[in-house]
Amino acid sequence: MTIVRSGLLLLALGGALAAAQDSPSPLGQTETGSSPTVSSAPAPAQAAPPAATLNDVMDRVVQREHYFMAQMRHMHPMVETYLQDLKNDADGHPDPVKDQYFLGRLDMSEGAEDVSFVGQPGFGHRMLSKLTGVYSLHYLPMGFAQMVVLDTDFQKKYYKFTFVRREFLGELRCLVIDVQPREGEKSVRFLGRIWVEDQDYNIVRFNGTYYPQPKVNFFFHFDSWRLNMRPGTWLPAYVYTEESNLKTGLTKTLHFKAQTRLWGYDLKGLAKSEEFTQILVDAPQTVKDQSDAAADPSPVVAQRMWERQAEDNAVERMQKIGLLAPPGEVDKVMSTVVNNLLVTNNIDLQSDFHCRVLLTSPLESFTIGHTIVVSRGLLDVLPDEASLALILAHELSHIVLGHPFDTKLAFNDKLFFPDEQSFQRLDFKQSRGDEEAADTKALELLKHSPYKDKLANAGLFMKALQEHAPALPQLIRPHLGNSLAGANRLTNLIASAPALDPKRLDQIAALPLGGRVKVDPWSDQVELTKAKPVALTSAREKLEFEITPFFPYLTRLSSGGEKMAQTTPASAENQPK
Repeated sequence: MTIVRSGLLLLALGGALAAAQDSPSPLGQTETGSSPTVSSAPAPAQAAPPAATLNDVMDRVVQREHYFMAQMRHMHPMVETYLQDLKNDADGHPDPVKDQYFLGRLDMSEGAEDVSFVGQPGFGHRMLSKLTGVYSLHYLPMGFAQMVVLDTDFQKKYYKFTFVRREFLGELRCLVIDVQPREGEKSVRFLGRIWVEDQDYNIVRFNGTYYPQPKVNFFFHFDSWRLNMRPGTWLPAYVYTEESNLKTGLTKTLHFKAQTRLWGYDLKGLAKSEEFTQILVDAPQTVKDQSDAAADPSPVVAQRMWERQAEDNAVERMQKIGLLAPPGEVDKVMSTVVNNLLVTNNIDLQSDFHCRVLLTSPLESFTIGHTIVVSRGLLDVLPDEASLALILAHELSHIVLGHPFDTKLAFNDKLFFPDEQSFQRLDFKQSRGDEEAADTKALELLKHSPYKDKLANAGLFMKALQEHAPALPQLIRPHLGNSLAGANRLTNLIASAPALDPKRLDQIAALPLGGRVKVDPWSDQVELTKAKPVALTSAREKLEFEITPFFPYLTRLSSGGEKMAQTTPASAENQPK
């Protein structure tokens, strides 16, 4: 088990938020006051009377923040950070030139720790060249994960607060308050702005950095968001990090942007169907004459059952870990496309197939028996249905061609391993020969499908993918399946696609990350975003495969806890109609 510990907090300054505003209240600036003693008691069942002064507001904010810290000590969500290093092109526009990736599980029970799924004790490789042969700069994954915490010991006595205005974030009316450490404060404290919802006084967003800067490490700017995942419970979901000209003292500057996502807060809830209390016993039925049906399966049927057992074991384990989303609406969308391919090609699989969503950002797809898995990141960047059909046709071809599936996972003991070893223990890669055969079969399926007249768009996506692959190896590197940008992949389709033209506004070869799929961090359910397409004003807004800031549409859950906050990335205008 690789555990990474770091005291470095890396954080990000977000853009301006256009929101409805009310006129400022009499709330002003507070310089004095101490925090009340706070226990980790549950949230009150009924809302307290509104606070009359900023001092009263901050008393309640501090109390809620201490309750938040008590909650987080019992939470173990998945945490993923994807980072792109940037360099300005000839026109002064920043383009990704390198990327890094981290996936782990956050544990704050005894101070922040993370357990890496991808075997990285730091955060990728060295960022800058060595100085004096020993000193170099690394990104630390725990620095990004710790951006979910405003201050581990948030107290009024350490800060001065200035009321700015009231502002809506989605459906929530919030108090906007500037927060600064007091003069002479030597401990590291938050410096920036907080948004406090005006019902229970939970911090739902904070934007800034930590201060003072250490002499060796660096604190980044950040924009951190929390969602109302259960009634009265606000938990971290998204963090956007960005630096455009950070001086490091190593003769170079840092220029990057990063997305951090958290999910898998209620993994135990995903396994409720297996609890003893959930077992259902059918009512007694009349005895049937067994002569009407075979008592034992044939050898062929037994083989299929064995393969399905291995498939079900793998899918179930991945969902329990938090890597695979539960069945949902996005699966149905993908299944519709697969059915279109099957029907128009007169194919009968003789058994059911399933589609599922891998919750991670790297672009990959693979099959587990008759289950087709596509990553959230890949679904995000696909520009249209024809491109989705291409991905699904390739995986469907593995099933149609009967490519072998290792059934070792039919033995349950093969799944008794720590969660963080999942990428090492689970392998759904196909041989090079089977991949090439699946590509050929996929094109055959597509030429007889409803997508046959839109294959140029799918080829354009593959061409863009190959062009960006050298600069974004971590995004395109698969962890469980085969690479989409491998050698000799779909060469005929790519050759027949139009030439890439970065300046054409009507040519969208790929979307930014986060533009299509949203994840409920509590239940891991996924659904398609409902953002309206917006006309691009410049080629720079195409943002193919790029990271963009988060701007969730915040909502407050009712007592039933059914309504889910929506996520609208800044790049949502790139979605196809």
